[in-house]
Amino acid sequence: MTYLLLDSASLYYRAYYSLPESVIAPTGEPVNAVRGFLETVASIVRDRGSRRVVACWDDDWRPQWRVDLVPSYKTHRVVDDAEGVPDTLGPQVDILRDLLPALGIDVVGAVGSEADDVVAGLAHHLSRQGGESHRVDIASGDRDLLQLVDERTTMLFTGGTSASRGGRSWQVFAPADVQARFGVPPRLYADLAILRGDPSDGLPGVRGVGEKTAVALVSEFGGIEQILAAATNPESPRPMTPALRQRLLDSAEEIRRADRVVRLRPHDQWADLAITSQPQAHAVDEAARWGVQRAAERLMSALGDYRG
Repeated sequence: MTYLLLDSASLYYRAYYSLPESVIAPTGEPVNAVRGFLETVASIVRDRGSRRVVACWDDDWRPQWRVDLVPSYKTHRVVDDAEGVPDTLGPQVDILRDLLPALGIDVVGAVGSEADDVVAGLAHHLSRQGGESHRVDIASGDRDLLQLVDERTTMLFTGGTSASRGGRSWQVFAPADVQARFGVPPRLYADLAILRGDPSDGLPGVRGVGEKTAVALVSEFGGIEQILAAATNPESPRPMTPALRQRLLDSAEEIRRADRVVRLRPHDQWADLAITSQPQAHAVDEAARWGVQRAAERLMSALGDYRG
């Protein structure tokens, strides 16, 4: 059984900016994000043989507890105290939220949680069902989710601007791929991001620590707590120079706060969740209402081929 977990916001933003607003419904509203989202998911299902698909939703895209820890968290995405969602995208998000269950795709969110946390909880739960026969793919353009990659969980990174080899618009990251691309194993990717910073989430990182130094620290010492412990020891080997040691110690509290923000928070509630949605009789009519009938039919056909 292969499950496909969608970081929904990441995918519909990408679709919105990839297709022109001239893609419209019969009533004249833009549906470029809706069509692009459905076509992307259909392509992934065909390529990966997904049996079940879950659209993980941002019930809270900027949880207050994360802002309390790191006030700069996602501040660049805030416009007048509200997320800067383009006027023509917001209605399309509502269309997708209603249409996906009709097409046989479960939509799952959690109060006070981002889609990333939902993905983390489901990936942990689903990959451990049914022994080695169960696998999980995560489709997202958010590199934070690389921390979830393991022998049963693969990330399909959709954040690139060009298609990967084979005509796919995503790049596959298994554990070896994360190590080769970023220089650290998936379980230490979050530590790397905390040290070097992440402008996409408003995480400042440690002053003077870039990608190369962060990789060297993680490779030599391990996770954040091991690195901070090494910073207290004047005998620690390179790259722990005196200047770097002092910067790390001066930033220790901020580093620990960022660590709590970047770590995804799985929820225990997924143990009883049944991923069982099936296409509904009115699905094609609902898709036709928005002018995305063909994309919807391709998606349902792809799912039907693998569900049997």
